[in-house]
Amino acid sequence: MIVRSERDVNTEEFGPIVSVEWLTAHLDDPDLAIVDVRWSLAAGPKRADFEGGHIASAVFADLDVDLSSPASTDAGRHPLPAAASFAEAMGRLGISDHTKVVAYDDAGGLIASRLWWMLDAVGRPAAVLDGGFAAWEGPTAEGPTSPAPAVFSPVEWPADCVITKQALAESLGGALTILDARAPDRFANGSPVDPRPGHVPGARNAPAGANSAAGHLRSDAELAEHYGELGADGNNVVVYCGSGVTACANLLARRKAGLPDARLYVGSWSQWGADDTLPAETTPPTPRCSK
Repeated sequence: MIVRSERDVNTEEFGPIVSVEWLTAHLDDPDLAIVDVRWSLAAGPKRADFEGGHIASAVFADLDVDLSSPASTDAGRHPLPAAASFAEAMGRLGISDHTKVVAYDDAGGLIASRLWWMLDAVGRPAAVLDGGFAAWEGPTAEGPTSPAPAVFSPVEWPADCVITKQALAESLGGALTILDARAPDRFANGSPVDPRPGHVPGARNAPAGANSAAGHLRSDAELAEHYGELGADGNNVVVYCGSGVTACANLLARRKAGLPDARLYVGSWSQWGADDTLPAETTPPTPRCSK
Protein backbone atom coordinates (compact mmCIF):
# COMPACT_ATOMS: atom_id res chain seq x y z
CA MET A 1 0.00 0.00 0.00
CA ILE A 2 1.23 3.50 -0.81
CA VAL A 3 0.52 5.99 1.94
CA ARG A 4 -0.19 9.51 0.77
CA SER A 5 2.50 11.72 2.22
CA GLU A 6 3.40 15.37 2.57
CA ARG A 7 4.08 15.63 -1.17
CA ASP A 8 0.37 15.00 -1.85
CA VAL A 9 -0.75 17.86 0.40
CA ASN A 10 1.08 20.32 -1.82
CA THR A 11 -0.84 19.30 -4.95
CA GLU A 12 -4.38 18.55 -3.79
CA GLU A 13 -5.81 21.95 -4.78
CA PHE A 14 -4.15 22.00 -8.22
CA GLY A 15 -4.36 19.31 -10.85
CA PRO A 16 -3.93 16.60 -11.79
CA ILE A 17 -5.49 18.07 -14.94
CA VAL A 18 -6.62 21.54 -15.95
CA SER A 19 -8.92 22.64 -18.75
CA VAL A 20 -8.05 25.05 -21.53
CA GLU A 21 -10.53 27.45 -19.93
CA TRP A 22 -8.62 27.33 -16.65
CA LEU A 23 -5.29 27.86 -18.39
CA THR A 24 -6.62 30.76 -20.45
CA ALA A 25 -7.75 32.47 -17.26
CA HIS A 26 -4.35 31.96 -15.58
CA LEU A 27 -1.94 32.78 -18.42
CA ASP A 28 -0.71 35.90 -16.61
CA ASP A 29 -0.06 34.13 -13.31
CA PRO A 30 3.61 34.84 -12.50
CA ASP A 31 3.79 31.64 -10.46
CA LEU A 32 2.66 29.45 -13.36
CA ALA A 33 4.90 27.75 -15.94
CA ILE A 34 3.58 26.08 -19.08
CA VAL A 35 5.76 23.28 -20.42
CA ASP A 36 5.52 21.77 -23.90
CA VAL A 37 6.60 18.11 -23.77
CA ARG A 38 5.78 17.07 -27.33
CA TRP A 39 7.63 13.91 -28.31
CA SER A 40 7.02 10.75 -30.32
CA LEU A 41 8.66 7.36 -30.63
CA ALA A 42 9.32 8.01 -34.31
CA ALA A 43 10.48 11.64 -34.15
CA GLY A 44 11.84 12.01 -30.63
CA PRO A 45 11.62 15.47 -29.04
CA LYS A 46 9.49 17.76 -31.21
CA ARG A 47 11.44 20.96 -30.67
CA ALA A 48 10.84 22.02 -34.29
CA ASP A 49 7.09 21.72 -33.75
CA PHE A 50 7.42 23.83 -30.61
CA GLU A 51 9.32 26.54 -32.45
CA GLY A 52 6.73 26.42 -35.22
CA GLY A 53 3.97 27.25 -32.75
CA HIS A 54 3.28 26.77 -29.06
CA ILE A 55 1.09 28.09 -26.27
CA ALA A 56 2.15 31.63 -25.43
CA SER A 57 4.81 31.77 -22.67
CA ALA A 58 5.41 27.99 -22.82
CA VAL A 59 8.90 26.52 -22.59
CA PHE A 60 10.07 23.27 -24.16
CA ALA A 61 11.17 20.24 -22.16
CA ASP A 62 13.18 17.56 -23.96
CA LEU A 63 11.95 14.17 -22.74
CA ASP A 64 15.24 12.48 -23.65
CA VAL A 65 17.47 15.08 -21.96
CA ASP A 66 15.49 17.01 -19.32
CA LEU A 67 13.25 14.22 -18.04
CA SER A 68 15.54 11.20 -18.40
CA SER A 69 19.09 10.10 -17.87
CA PRO A 70 20.97 8.53 -20.81
CA ALA A 71 19.48 5.32 -22.15
CA SER A 72 21.27 2.03 -21.59
CA THR A 73 20.58 -1.68 -21.84
CA ASP A 74 20.85 -2.04 -18.09
CA ALA A 75 18.56 0.88 -17.17
CA GLY A 76 16.19 1.15 -20.15
CA ARG A 77 15.41 3.88 -22.65
CA HIS A 78 14.17 6.57 -20.26
CA PRO A 79 15.65 6.10 -16.78
CA LEU A 80 14.90 8.75 -14.19
CA PRO A 81 17.54 11.48 -14.05
CA ALA A 82 19.49 12.02 -10.85
CA ALA A 83 17.77 14.44 -8.49
CA ALA A 84 20.42 17.11 -9.12
CA SER A 85 20.10 16.75 -12.91
CA PHE A 86 16.32 17.06 -12.79
CA ALA A 87 16.59 20.10 -10.52
CA GLU A 88 19.06 21.72 -12.92
CA ALA A 89 16.77 21.08 -15.89
CA MET A 90 13.72 22.51 -14.12
CA GLY A 91 15.63 25.57 -12.94
CA ARG A 92 16.92 26.15 -16.48
CA LEU A 93 13.30 26.10 -17.69
CA GLY A 94 12.38 28.78 -15.17
CA ILE A 95 10.63 26.43 -12.74
CA SER A 96 11.21 27.11 -9.04
CA ASP A 97 10.26 25.17 -5.93
CA HIS A 98 6.94 27.02 -5.80
CA THR A 99 6.05 27.23 -9.49
CA LYS A 100 2.81 25.59 -10.60
CA VAL A 101 3.45 23.67 -13.81
CA VAL A 102 0.99 22.82 -16.57
CA ALA A 103 2.41 20.30 -19.03
CA TYR A 104 0.97 19.55 -22.45
CA ASP A 105 1.68 17.51 -25.56
CA ASP A 106 -0.01 16.43 -28.79
CA ALA A 107 -0.58 12.83 -27.70
CA GLY A 108 -3.54 12.99 -25.36
CA GLY A 109 -1.33 13.58 -22.33
CA LEU A 110 0.67 10.38 -22.80
CA ILE A 111 3.98 12.26 -22.73
CA ALA A 112 3.05 15.25 -20.56
CA SER A 113 2.00 12.86 -17.81
CA ARG A 114 5.68 11.89 -17.34
CA LEU A 115 6.55 15.44 -16.27
CA TRP A 116 3.41 15.63 -14.13
CA TRP A 117 4.37 12.44 -12.31
CA MET A 118 7.98 13.50 -11.78
CA LEU A 119 7.01 16.85 -10.29
CA ASP A 120 4.20 15.36 -8.22
CA ALA A 121 6.52 12.68 -6.84
CA VAL A 122 8.86 15.30 -5.39
CA GLY A 123 6.07 17.44 -3.98
CA ARG A 124 5.81 20.13 -6.67
CA PRO A 125 2.41 21.33 -7.94
CA ALA A 126 1.76 20.09 -11.46
CA ALA A 127 -1.07 19.33 -13.87
CA VAL A 128 -1.63 18.15 -17.44
CA LEU A 129 -3.61 20.23 -19.91
CA ASP A 130 -6.68 18.22 -20.87
CA GLY A 131 -6.87 17.95 -24.64
CA GLY A 132 -3.30 19.17 -25.11
CA PHE A 133 -2.17 21.53 -27.83
CA ALA A 134 -4.96 20.45 -30.19
CA ALA A 135 -7.56 21.82 -27.78
CA TRP A 136 -5.84 25.16 -27.28
CA GLU A 137 -7.58 28.17 -28.81
CA GLY A 138 -5.76 30.89 -26.89
CA PRO A 139 -2.69 32.93 -27.84
CA THR A 140 0.31 31.17 -29.37
CA ALA A 141 3.90 32.11 -30.10
CA GLU A 142 6.69 30.92 -32.37
CA GLY A 143 10.41 30.44 -32.08
CA PRO A 144 12.69 29.35 -29.24
CA THR A 145 12.37 30.71 -25.71
CA SER A 146 14.88 31.87 -23.09
CA PRO A 147 13.23 31.62 -19.66
CA ALA A 148 14.81 33.34 -16.69
CA PRO A 149 16.60 30.71 -14.57
CA ALA A 150 15.05 29.72 -11.26
CA VAL A 151 16.07 27.74 -8.20
CA PHE A 152 14.62 24.23 -8.02
CA SER A 153 15.89 22.29 -5.02
CA PRO A 154 16.92 18.68 -5.63
CA VAL A 155 14.71 16.04 -4.01
CA GLU A 156 15.51 12.34 -4.20
CA TRP A 157 12.89 10.16 -5.88
CA PRO A 158 10.68 8.74 -3.11
CA ALA A 159 11.07 5.00 -2.78
CA ASP A 160 7.32 4.47 -2.41
CA CYS A 161 6.67 5.89 -5.90
CA VAL A 162 8.75 3.36 -7.83
CA ILE A 163 9.64 -0.31 -7.95
CA THR A 164 12.93 -1.74 -9.16
CA LYS A 165 13.44 -4.58 -11.60
CA GLN A 166 14.70 -6.82 -8.82
CA ALA A 167 11.79 -6.05 -6.50
CA LEU A 168 9.28 -6.66 -9.30
CA ALA A 169 10.92 -9.96 -10.24
CA GLU A 170 10.81 -11.09 -6.62
CA SER A 171 7.10 -10.17 -6.43
CA LEU A 172 5.90 -12.21 -9.42
CA GLY A 173 3.05 -14.49 -8.46
CA GLY A 174 2.38 -12.46 -5.32
CA ALA A 175 -0.14 -9.82 -4.37
CA LEU A 176 0.93 -7.18 -6.89
CA THR A 177 -1.39 -6.22 -9.74
CA ILE A 178 0.82 -5.38 -12.72
CA LEU A 179 -0.47 -3.18 -15.56
CA ASP A 180 1.25 -2.87 -18.94
CA ALA A 181 0.33 0.42 -20.63
CA ARG A 182 1.45 -0.55 -24.14
CA ALA A 183 -0.96 -1.13 -27.00
CA PRO A 184 -2.37 -4.69 -27.23
CA ASP A 185 -0.15 -5.77 -30.15
CA ARG A 186 3.01 -4.65 -28.36
CA PHE A 187 1.81 -6.24 -25.13
CA ALA A 188 1.44 -9.62 -26.87
CA ASN A 189 4.10 -9.54 -29.55
CA GLY A 190 6.42 -6.60 -29.01
CA SER A 191 7.64 -4.23 -31.71
CA PRO A 192 10.96 -3.37 -33.40
CA VAL A 193 11.74 -0.94 -30.58
CA ASP A 194 11.30 -3.61 -27.93
CA PRO A 195 14.26 -5.82 -26.94
CA ARG A 196 12.11 -8.97 -27.33
CA PRO A 197 8.43 -9.88 -27.63
CA GLY A 198 6.11 -10.23 -24.69
CA HIS A 199 5.38 -8.73 -21.30
CA VAL A 200 6.08 -9.23 -17.61
CA PRO A 201 4.45 -12.52 -16.53
CA GLY A 202 1.05 -11.96 -14.98
CA ALA A 203 0.71 -8.41 -16.28
CA ARG A 204 -2.67 -7.18 -17.46
CA ASN A 205 -2.91 -5.03 -20.55
CA ALA A 206 -4.08 -1.51 -19.71
CA PRO A 207 -3.32 0.61 -22.80
CA ALA A 208 -2.64 4.20 -21.78
CA GLY A 209 -4.81 5.42 -24.64
CA ALA A 210 -7.88 3.78 -23.10
CA ASN A 211 -7.97 6.54 -20.48
CA SER A 212 -9.06 9.08 -23.09
CA ALA A 213 -11.79 9.67 -25.62
CA ALA A 214 -11.48 12.24 -28.42
CA GLY A 215 -8.28 13.52 -26.85
CA HIS A 216 -9.75 14.23 -23.41
CA LEU A 217 -9.51 12.18 -20.24
CA ARG A 218 -12.63 10.19 -19.45
CA SER A 219 -14.79 11.08 -16.47
CA ASP A 220 -13.78 10.05 -12.97
CA ALA A 221 -16.55 7.45 -12.88
CA GLU A 222 -15.56 5.96 -16.24
CA LEU A 223 -11.92 5.74 -15.21
CA ALA A 224 -12.78 4.13 -11.89
CA GLU A 225 -14.95 1.59 -13.71
CA HIS A 226 -12.19 0.93 -16.24
CA TYR A 227 -9.63 0.10 -13.57
CA GLY A 228 -12.20 -1.87 -11.66
CA GLU A 229 -12.75 -4.07 -14.71
CA LEU A 230 -8.98 -4.60 -14.82
CA GLY A 231 -9.04 -5.67 -11.18
CA ALA A 232 -6.73 -2.76 -10.46
CA ASP A 233 -8.79 -0.28 -8.47
CA GLY A 234 -7.13 -1.02 -5.13
CA ASN A 235 -3.67 -0.94 -3.61
CA ASN A 236 -0.51 -2.85 -4.57
CA VAL A 237 -0.65 -1.81 -8.23
CA VAL A 238 2.44 -1.40 -10.42
CA VAL A 239 2.39 0.19 -13.87
CA TYR A 240 4.91 -0.01 -16.68
CA CYS A 241 5.10 0.48 -20.45
CA GLY A 242 7.88 0.44 -23.02
CA SER A 243 10.24 2.83 -21.25
CA GLY A 244 8.48 4.34 -18.25
CA VAL A 245 6.80 7.25 -20.05
CA THR A 246 3.25 6.46 -21.16
CA ALA A 247 2.66 4.35 -18.04
CA CYS A 248 2.54 7.70 -16.25
CA ALA A 249 -0.75 8.35 -18.07
CA ASN A 250 -2.21 5.46 -16.10
CA LEU A 251 -0.91 7.04 -12.90
CA LEU A 252 -2.51 10.34 -13.91
CA ALA A 253 -5.83 8.68 -14.73
CA ARG A 254 -5.86 6.79 -11.45
CA ARG A 255 -5.22 9.99 -9.53
CA LYS A 256 -8.02 11.77 -11.38
CA ALA A 257 -10.40 8.90 -10.58
CA GLY A 258 -9.52 9.06 -6.89
CA LEU A 259 -7.91 5.61 -6.84
CA PRO A 260 -4.89 4.73 -4.68
CA ASP A 261 -1.56 5.76 -6.10
CA ALA A 262 0.33 3.03 -7.92
CA ARG A 263 4.07 2.56 -8.33
CA LEU A 264 5.97 3.07 -11.57
CA TYR A 265 8.41 0.49 -12.85
CA VAL A 266 10.62 3.06 -14.53
CA GLY A 267 12.82 0.69 -16.52
CA SER A 268 9.70 -0.94 -17.96
CA TRP A 269 9.94 -3.41 -20.84
CA SER A 270 13.03 -1.72 -22.29
CA GLN A 271 14.89 -2.85 -19.15
CA TRP A 272 13.06 -6.08 -18.32
CA GLY A 273 13.02 -7.40 -21.87
CA ALA A 274 16.73 -6.73 -22.28
CA ASP A 275 17.52 -9.06 -19.40
CA ASP A 276 17.33 -12.59 -20.81
CA THR A 277 17.45 -14.08 -17.32
CA LEU A 278 13.96 -12.72 -16.65
CA PRO A 279 10.81 -14.51 -17.85
CA ALA A 280 8.38 -13.18 -20.42
CA GLU A 281 4.86 -14.07 -21.53
CA THR A 282 3.58 -13.65 -25.07
CA THR A 283 -0.09 -14.43 -24.53
CA PRO A 284 -2.55 -11.91 -25.97
CA PRO A 285 -4.50 -9.71 -23.56
CA THR A 286 -7.81 -10.94 -22.26
CA PRO A 287 -10.58 -8.94 -23.96
CA ARG A 288 -12.05 -6.41 -21.54
CA CYS A 289 -14.72 -3.78 -21.79
CA SER A 290 -13.20 -0.32 -22.36
CA LYS A 291 -15.93 2.29 -22.23
